[in-house]
Amino acid sequence: MTEDQATKSTTSRLPGFFTANRVPRLLGNLTYLIGLLDLLTGLLHSWRVRLHNLTEVLPGALSAAAAAATVVSGILLIVLGHSLKRRKIRAWRAATALLAISAGLHLVKFEPVAATMACAGLTLLLLYRNEFRALGDPSTRWRAVRAGAVLFAVSVVAGGSVLWLNRHDIRGGWPGVTPVAEEILFGLVGANGPLTFTRDRAGDIVGSLLLGLGLMTILTTVYLALRPPEPRPELTDADATRLRQLMARHADSLAYFNTRRDKSVIWSPTGKSAIAYRVVSGVMLASGDPLGDPEAWPGSIKAFLEEAAAHAWTPAVLGCSEQAGTRWVRETGFAALELGDEAVVQTAHFSLEGRPMRNVRQMVGRIARAGYAVEVCRVRDVPQSVRDRAMRDAAAWRSTDTERGFSMALGRLLDESDPDCVFVAARHDGIVRAFLQFVPWGTDGMSLDVMRRDSTADAGVNELMIVEALKAAPDLGVERVSLNFAAFRSALERGEKLGAGPVLRVWRRILLLASRWLQIESLYRFNAKFQPTWQPRFLVYPTASDLPRVGLAALEAEAFLAWPRLGRLGGAR
Repeated sequence: MTEDQATKSTTSRLPGFFTANRVPRLLGNLTYLIGLLDLLTGLLHSWRVRLHNLTEVLPGALSAAAAAATVVSGILLIVLGHSLKRRKIRAWRAATALLAISAGLHLVKFEPVAATMACAGLTLLLLYRNEFRALGDPSTRWRAVRAGAVLFAVSVVAGGSVLWLNRHDIRGGWPGVTPVAEEILFGLVGANGPLTFTRDRAGDIVGSLLLGLGLMTILTTVYLALRPPEPRPELTDADATRLRQLMARHADSLAYFNTRRDKSVIWSPTGKSAIAYRVVSGVMLASGDPLGDPEAWPGSIKAFLEEAAAHAWTPAVLGCSEQAGTRWVRETGFAALELGDEAVVQTAHFSLEGRPMRNVRQMVGRIARAGYAVEVCRVRDVPQSVRDRAMRDAAAWRSTDTERGFSMALGRLLDESDPDCVFVAARHDGIVRAFLQFVPWGTDGMSLDVMRRDSTADAGVNELMIVEALKAAPDLGVERVSLNFAAFRSALERGEKLGAGPVLRVWRRILLLASRWLQIESLYRFNAKFQPTWQPRFLVYPTASDLPRVGLAALEAEAFLAWPRLGRLGGAR
C-alpha cells in the first residue's frame, strides 16, 4: 500500500468532517484548546484560586509539582498547535509524547475525564500520523538547544538577582542555595516554591518576573525548534550554467535575475524547466516565470509544490507574467493578484518625435547642452578603473542602507560573470554622475537592473541615459527593452479617469499617499514618458488566508521589510 493509499484508508475510518486536508488544522486547534486548559488550570492553582470542582474536568492536579508540569505542558501544546497545523513531523512526535505522559499521570491519579481527553487526542494523532510528514532542518534543532541553554542560564541568574533584591521580605531571612534554586525553578513555570514573603507585593513581583522569564525561555526555545526551516539559498555553478542554457532558448524579461546567488533552483524531472526561489518566513517564494520550455512548466511546478509540502512551506509566486500566472492557476487552483505592469519599449518603434515625446525631448536636449555625455557598452568592455569607481558610487548613491531587490534585481554590478550585461554611464566634465545596468533578455532584449544617480546631478540625466540606451540598442542587437516595474499602474491610471468608481478612487488615493514613502506614482510617471507597452505582473498565492503572510514575505524578500532576527540567539544564520 502506498503512502497516499494509507492516508485515504485512514480517512475512511473516521467521521466525514475529518477530511484529509482538514485533519492537521482540526488537530492543531484541539491541541490549542488542551494547552490553554492546561495553562489556565496550572496558573489558577499557583494563584491559590480554589476550583476543586473543575479539577476533575480540566487537565491538572493540585500539587505544586503537578501544577508546574501542567503549565509547561500547556505552553508547549499551545506552541505545538501551530506546527501541527503545518504538518510538522517534529511537532507530531512532541505532541504524542506529551499526551501519552499526560494520559498516564491522569490514570494514576484516578482522573478519568482528563485521561479520556488525553487519550482521545493521542489516538487521533496516531491514527492520522501520515498527515504529518513535513521535514525539519537539523540545524534548527541545535540552534534551539543553544538558545534554550543560554536563555535558561540568563533566567536563573536574573531570578536569583530578583530574590536577592527582595531578600529582606523573605520570611525567615535568606534561606540558602537549595530553597532559592527550588523557588526559581518553580517560579519559572508559574508554580509556588518553598519561600514565603512578609509582603504580598514582594511575592507578586517575584512571581510575575520569574513567570515572565520562564515564558520567554520556553516560547523562544520551542519557536526556534519548530519554525519552518529556511535553508541558506545558494545558486551552484552547475545550476547557473544550466539556467543560462535554458534562457538562451526560452527567456522571460525577468529570467536573468534568477541567476542571483541568493536563490535556490528546483528542476523538473526532465531538466527542461526550472523554478528559482527563496524561502522567506516559511513562504517558498518563486521568482518570476518558470524557466525553460512552457510545455515543461507543469513538471517544475509539481516539483516546486512537492518541495513546499515536504517542508510545510507556503508556496507562492512573485512577479510572474500573465502566461505563467495562467498556467500556475490552472495547475494548482491558486489565486492570482495583479501587482502592476512592466514597461517594455520596442526599439524599432522608439522615437523622440511627436507631441507625446515633447517633454522628454526638451529635457534630454537641455541635459545634453549642459555638457552631459553618455557611453553605452557591454560589461565585458568596461575598464577596471570604471568598475571600481562605479562600485563605490553605487553604494554612496543608494537611497537606503539595504540593497533592495529579489525578483527584479540581479544583486551584483559589473560582475565578470555577466559579460553580456549593458552598462550606460553619464559623464559631466569627465566624471561619471549616473549610470544604468541592463541584464540580457534572451538573445534580442535587455531588462533594466540598476539605476544610480548622484544627488547633485542635474534632473533629467536618467531620461538622457534611457534615451541613449534605446538609440544604441539596434547596434547591440537589442530589439526590446524592459524598463522599471510600475506597481498598481492600472489603478493609478484608471482611478483618475472620468467614470472611475468610488472604490477605485479611494484605492488610488491610498496609493498616492503611500507614494510619499514608496516610489509608486513616480515610477509609473517616469515609465510612461517613453510610451511603452504595459505587460502585467502577478502574485500567485494558495488562498485568501495565506495572502497577508505571502505579502509580508514578498516585502521581506524585496528588502522593504527587515525583521529582528530572533534566530541569532542560537547562533549565526
